[in-house]
Amino acid sequence: MNIKQRIIVLLSEVEQGKFSNIALNEYFKENTLSPKERGFITEVFYGVIRNKIFLDYVINQKVKEIKKEWQRQLFRISIYQMTFMNSDTKGVIWEATELTKKKFSVPVGRFINGVLRNYDREKDEILEKLKNEKAYDILYSYPKWFCEKIFEEYGKNTEKVLISLKKIPYMAVRVNTLKYSCEEFENLLKEKDINIIKKVDTVYYLDSGIVIYFDEFKNGKIIAQDAASYLSVKNLNPKENDIVLDSCAAPGSKSVLIAEFMKNKGEILSLDIYPHKIKLIEENSKKMGIDIIRAVKLDARKIKEQGKKFHKILVDAPCSGYGVIRKKPEALYNKNFENVEELSNLQYEILESVSNNLIVGGELVYSTCTITKEENTLNVKKFLENHKNFQSIKVEIPENVLGEYDEVGGFLIDYREEIVDNFYIARLVKIS
Repeated sequence: MNIKQRIIVLLSEVEQGKFSNIALNEYFKENTLSPKERGFITEVFYGVIRNKIFLDYVINQKVKEIKKEWQRQLFRISIYQMTFMNSDTKGVIWEATELTKKKFSVPVGRFINGVLRNYDREKDEILEKLKNEKAYDILYSYPKWFCEKIFEEYGKNTEKVLISLKKIPYMAVRVNTLKYSCEEFENLLKEKDINIIKKVDTVYYLDSGIVIYFDEFKNGKIIAQDAASYLSVKNLNPKENDIVLDSCAAPGSKSVLIAEFMKNKGEILSLDIYPHKIKLIEENSKKMGIDIIRAVKLDARKIKEQGKKFHKILVDAPCSGYGVIRKKPEALYNKNFENVEELSNLQYEILESVSNNLIVGGELVYSTCTITKEENTLNVKKFLENHKNFQSIKVEIPENVLGEYDEVGGFLIDYREEIVDNFYIARLVKIS
């Protein structure tokens, strides 16, 4: 099967509701491909999803009606290549035409050819018009409300933010130091011809997602985890024999990392509200060789009623997820600002509840994988204003992770960071 036909199948799966990262990883698991082929499929697949609004805008300008979904996907792929990749335009048009002839007929192939050639002639004019009008919602494929929100918070840097959030993500995995070493993992990568894009402590960014199907992943020697979430746990600074609460724990990657920092000595209470997610936490713990985690089905807003005290508490709060849309770009199209306001209230309720269970002198880390102030700085600021027995501590971030500190000492990994997820981390201590 032609490689573009394969991409059309993957795109159709996402249209039908499958998460893009799952669709792509499953495909890579089932098919033997060269690094070049994997790279091309990844770029075009995610590129089409990320730029869907723009691509459909162009198609709708050029075509009155498309009866076959296959044709729309081929248009999207071809226009993406012609606009955003350093591709041979004539070659892209020729290939699309030939594929259509084989799939349908010569007349349909000519139709595809005519539309693409017409776009090629007018491409620069279309792009210039959108830029001059600052129609960022179309140009970068975002809901209009989201562009307005980003402008409100980032002003002159709005375009940089929008571009950053649409970049291709890299696979991130962390070495489980209780079972494995970085040296062993790096030797494995060399053997498998997988390149390291970036390294943050024990977290590796790779040019292939196929590692999650290796025995080392199945046996718990490595785990999928971004450096951003790793840094939230590192700032929590859990020690051996601590009693720690992971208040929003599923699927458990942070809980097992906490346990690693604790050398698997002490006690970790991991909460979630869904039974199937509790099972995920337990499975992850077992796979990683951890036995100090107790997963409990409980809403974190009710933990204060339990009366148990903790040395450290992690609040990796449910959020809008706008910091990780590189990985799941399709999720952006189904949200609105009301989601942000609702989540902000929920996050604050969780933070306020669990703070009652922290010992004096204990530390709490609040984190989200999003970029809105309502869910980050403003929540922490509100909490500190209402709880004078807490103080903020400046978050510690490695030099090779970019972003900005806020007024409460929290850190937002933002558009300046090319590889690591956009992510917010704040660190608090209970002083009385």
